[in-house]
Amino acid sequence: MELSELKIGFIGAGNMAFGLVQGILTSGEVQPASVMVSAPSDTNLGRFRERGVQVCHSNVAVVVSSSLVFVAVKPHLVAPVLREVAHSITEQHTIISVAAGVTIAALEELLPPRSVVLRLMPNLPCVVQEGALILSRGSRAGVEAAGALRTLLAPCGMVEEGPESWIDAHTALSGSGVAFVYVFAEALAEGAVKMGMPSALAHRIAAQTVLGAGRVLRDSGRHPAQLRAEVCTPGGTTVFGLHALERGGLRAAAMDAVEAATERARELGRR
Repeated sequence: MELSELKIGFIGAGNMAFGLVQGILTSGEVQPASVMVSAPSDTNLGRFRERGVQVCHSNVAVVVSSSLVFVAVKPHLVAPVLREVAHSITEQHTIISVAAGVTIAALEELLPPRSVVLRLMPNLPCVVQEGALILSRGSRAGVEAAGALRTLLAPCGMVEEGPESWIDAHTALSGSGVAFVYVFAEALAEGAVKMGMPSALAHRIAAQTVLGAGRVLRDSGRHPAQLRAEVCTPGGTTVFGLHALERGGLRAAAMDAVEAATERARELGRR
């Protein structure tokens, strides 16, 4: 099916849903009127309405009006939401869950037999079309369904497909990792403030530094260690700063953070 013919629904109107909608509409191939979003209150629906997207308070209405349905609610709400809409789901629907920790097996158990299910884990930068997304197919989702989803979400950023076993680590690396980067950027700026730079300027430069370094890392395709080595000159400022970071345990702390977040995602999946 052509993207222009798709009817797309979102159950849930949080930041992740908004980021995905922003990306989907960016290409211009999907019109706002072809997207419907539901939420129990008007609190988060205004920004969708401003984009010309249809909004409502009925999850069933979203399913009935759509062929591609994103379940974008908190993990503990997935089961009650799917039980509510299950009677309206047919073999023509494709259900995509973006809930952390809710496994494909759990999703398929809650849905009618032969339901087509995919699990997607995006991250917050989808809002500015710089997201990192990974998707996994359920037992009845074919290559075509995954390919269509990748094409639809391409404007959101980088979209990769892999086994479900990767998703919890991706949740930690790219989902929680956004917050880890913010903490590092804040610390960089505070270091400059300590050395006498005005706070507002320090935070702007820290943001640009993170952005620039990330783009070079992504676009060059080179290993971070190679790029780091190129910035270091013998006896220069960078190697002294790196020594301080190593002494403070930055590398181990970052690895521990990803491990802790991954284990938490796995724990959510066992509930």
